[in-house]
Amino acid sequence: MTDASRTTPRPAPPSLPDPAPASDPDPVRRSGRSARGRVSSVLKHTGLVVVCFLMLYPLLWMVASSFRPNDDIFTDFGLFVDTFDFDHYPTGWDALGHPFDTYLVNSLLVVLGSVIGNLVSCSMAAYAFARMRFRAKPVAFTVMLITIMLPIHVLIIPQYVVYAQIGWINTYLPLIVPKFLATDAFFIFLMVQFIRGIPRELDEAARIDGAGHGRIFAQIMLPLMVPALATTAVFTFLWTWNDFFTQLIFVTDPAKYTVPVALRSFIDAQMTSDFGAMFAMSVVSLVPVFLVFLFGQRFLLRGIATTGGK
Repeated sequence: MTDASRTTPRPAPPSLPDPAPASDPDPVRRSGRSARGRVSSVLKHTGLVVVCFLMLYPLLWMVASSFRPNDDIFTDFGLFVDTFDFDHYPTGWDALGHPFDTYLVNSLLVVLGSVIGNLVSCSMAAYAFARMRFRAKPVAFTVMLITIMLPIHVLIIPQYVVYAQIGWINTYLPLIVPKFLATDAFFIFLMVQFIRGIPRELDEAARIDGAGHGRIFAQIMLPLMVPALATTAVFTFLWTWNDFFTQLIFVTDPAKYTVPVALRSFIDAQMTSDFGAMFAMSVVSLVPVFLVFLFGQRFLLRGIATTGGK
């Protein structure tokens, strides 16, 4: 047999299908889809603008009403002021028994104590749940999660009884001390989830170098937990600054009132209040909230981006 007879013919390579066109060849159909996309985008953005305006309208109306005469506040629901009355701000500042800066300082003391307490206690509790091993860990973590579902109205009566027996009523201790005992389970859970996303190899490398839990927590975990800590600080500030119920229950001396309780004092039992002054001081009380959110939003975005990338 010759070499030619032993050679088998090679099969022809399979033919590839023709590539699909990159775009619709029909210009009429393509322009129709483009027009529908633009209309849909315009409708979505218009709806978002309308919803945003509806959400901001009460705030904008309050700011505008702080410059209106009292007779025009509840007769004009527009956002444009015809006659500006700047007397509401100095009047509201001295309308109560003490200057309004007294209540601002009181709220600032409570807020700073609450923020520091939550940052210290919640971060330590979160590290214990996320990294340490102990027998009661599952039970303790479950109990901690259950406390998130308990409303404050269920706990306020036994808390008041305990604080009254130890002489803490009419002080800021009931508002600050519990924060140092890791009572805000939401922030503990937030930090636990964040720490679980940090590689354990960092802990193991530190243990090889002879570091214990205290050094690992202070030198490794805390620098990596900055987004979670910033989120905790911002939300603790906002929630404590706007808290009215617990501050009204535990603080009874007008000289120790915080901003929310002081604003409530503008309305008397006969509802013959100076609403212009109250709206003016409400605008003043919102300034720290806007400043905290303005300077803390980048940390919030970093926390969201970091959590989403894990």
